[in-house]
Amino acid sequence: TIRPVRRSYYDPSSAPGKGVVWEWENDSGTWTPYDMDVGITIQRAYEKQHPWVDLSAIGFCYVIDFATMGQINRQTQRKRRVRRRLDMVYPLVSGTLPKSQSWPASPGAAAAPPVPACTCPQCLLVMSVKAAAGPGTATLQPRKATPAPPAAPKPPVPTAGPKAPDGVAVVRGSLKPLVAQGGRRQAASTPALSSAGASGSPPGVGSGKASRPSLGTLNRSHLQRLAIAQSRVLIASGVPTVPVKNLTGSSPVNPALAGITGILMSAAGLPVCLTRPPKLVLHPPPVSKSEIQSIPGISHSCRKTTKKQAKKGKTPEEVLKKYLQKVRHPPDEDCTICMERLSAPSGYKGPQPAVKPDLVGKLVKCSHVFHLHCLVAMYNNGNKDGSLQCPTCKTIYGVKTGTQPPGKMEYHIIPHALPGHADCKTIRIIYNIPPGVQGPEHPNPGKSFTARGFPRHCYLPDSEKGRKVLKLLLVAWDRRLIFAIGTSSTTGESDTVIWNEIHHKTEFGSNLTGHGYPDINYLDNVLAELAAQGITEESLAQEKD
Repeated sequence: TIRPVRRSYYDPSSAPGKGVVWEWENDSGTWTPYDMDVGITIQRAYEKQHPWVDLSAIGFCYVIDFATMGQINRQTQRKRRVRRRLDMVYPLVSGTLPKSQSWPASPGAAAAPPVPACTCPQCLLVMSVKAAAGPGTATLQPRKATPAPPAAPKPPVPTAGPKAPDGVAVVRGSLKPLVAQGGRRQAASTPALSSAGASGSPPGVGSGKASRPSLGTLNRSHLQRLAIAQSRVLIASGVPTVPVKNLTGSSPVNPALAGITGILMSAAGLPVCLTRPPKLVLHPPPVSKSEIQSIPGISHSCRKTTKKQAKKGKTPEEVLKKYLQKVRHPPDEDCTICMERLSAPSGYKGPQPAVKPDLVGKLVKCSHVFHLHCLVAMYNNGNKDGSLQCPTCKTIYGVKTGTQPPGKMEYHIIPHALPGHADCKTIRIIYNIPPGVQGPEHPNPGKSFTARGFPRHCYLPDSEKGRKVLKLLLVAWDRRLIFAIGTSSTTGESDTVIWNEIHHKTEFGSNLTGHGYPDINYLDNVLAELAAQGITEESLAQEKD
C-alpha cells in the first residue's frame, strides 16, 4: 500500500516551533499527544496565563484547566491529566517557507523532466545512509518507468563553491565517513535478503553475486537491526550517544522524535547515535513465601492502626500552660499568627477562647512570643492531641500525632538488592489503607474518602541505616503521620489518602520518577523529614517506655 505524505511548517513562535507538546493521559496510563492544531491552541492560552481554555471553538467538548493540569469533558465531567513537555525537538528552517510537497506525484508527472535532488538536511541524511548501504540506492530523484535502471549518482558533497541559499543546511564532512564506516561494519548483523527486489539490476542480470538490497526493501525489524548495528559502530568509534525518551512505546510521536533528532544533529555536523532509555522497574522479581524473612531486632511483621482515641480531661489552656511562660512586657514586634503588634490585643476574629486577648506568652524551647489568644485558637483548629508546634520555627512540644486513617503496614526482607546497595538485601514495606468515612479530625467529617493506589510497595536497603529508618517509620505509623486525607497533587482529586511529607521510594529497580534508587542521599533526607515530625532516636526510647 502506497500512501501520500507531506511536510508541515509552523511558525517558530508556535508550540511546535518551540518544541512544546501537550499530552493527555489515556485509560492505560500512558500519554497521548494532542493533534498539532489543538496543542497550538492550548499553548497559546497557556502563554497568555489564562486559567483555562475551552476547546469547543475548534470542535472538541473539552476544557483544559491549567491550575490542576486536567482535561474536563464538558458533557460527562470526566477528568484526565494533561502535561506539557519541553523535550520534543523540531527542525528549524530559516528563510521563505517552501511549497508543500507530496508523493507520489500525479499520473502525468512521469513524463516531466527529472527533479533535482533535494538538499534539505533530511534528504541529505537519507542519501548518506543509502550511500553507505551500497550502490544503486543513493538517489533522491523520482523513480522512472524505464526497463534498465540508471547508474547510481553519488550524494552531493559540499565544496568551496557558492554559498548555499537561506533555509538549506549542509551536513558536515564528519558524518560521511562515520556513516560509511557503519555501512561496512554492519554487514555481519544485517539480514541477508533476496536480490529480486533490489534496484541494482533486473532479475537475471548481474555477475552472479547477490547484490545488496536497498533500504526500500527492508521491513521494520530489518531497519531496526540496521540502526542498532550502526549505533554500535558509532559508540565504538567514540561518538557521544543521544538518549531519546519514549522510543519504546506505540505512540506515533516516538519514531518521529528519533528521526527529527537525527536531522538536527546531522544538520549541525554531528554524528547521531540514539540510545533507548532504561525501563521503569516498580517491583522486584517474584518472591516466594519461603524466601521472605523477618527483620532481626523488630518484632512482628505487621502493624495496624485504629481510629484515634481522643484525650480527655485537659482543656487547651491546660495543655499550653506546660509549654509557655507568661510575658509581662511584650517586645515591640508582631505576633506571627494574627500579624498584630504584641503590645496590642490579638487580632483573631474566630470563635473566642476563654483567654484574654491581650495576654502574651513565650514558648520555653524556642523563645518565640505569641498572643495566648492566638495559640489557643491555633490549638483548637489542629489535631488537639496534647502537642503544639511553633508556627515560626516548627519546634514540636509534646508528642505530635496525625490524622492518618486506619490501615495496615507490613514489612519484611526479600532476597534482592536495590541499585546502589548491591551488598545487602532489601526491606519491603507494604501499606494498605481501605476507603472509608472521614472522622471528626479530618477535613470533611462524615464524608467518604477514597484510597487510590493501595497496596503501596516501598523499599529500603537492609543495612544498618535502612533498619534505623524502618524503626522510625514504625513510630511514624503508630503516630498516624505517614498518610493524611487531602487533595492529591498529582491527580487533583480531593478527599483522598495522600502522603504526609515523609518521602518513600516506590521504584525498586529504577529511578525514572525520582522515587527510586540509586539515591545516595535518600536515607539522610528521610531521617531529616522524620525529625521534622518530631520522630528521632529519642522517640524509640519513648515508645519502649
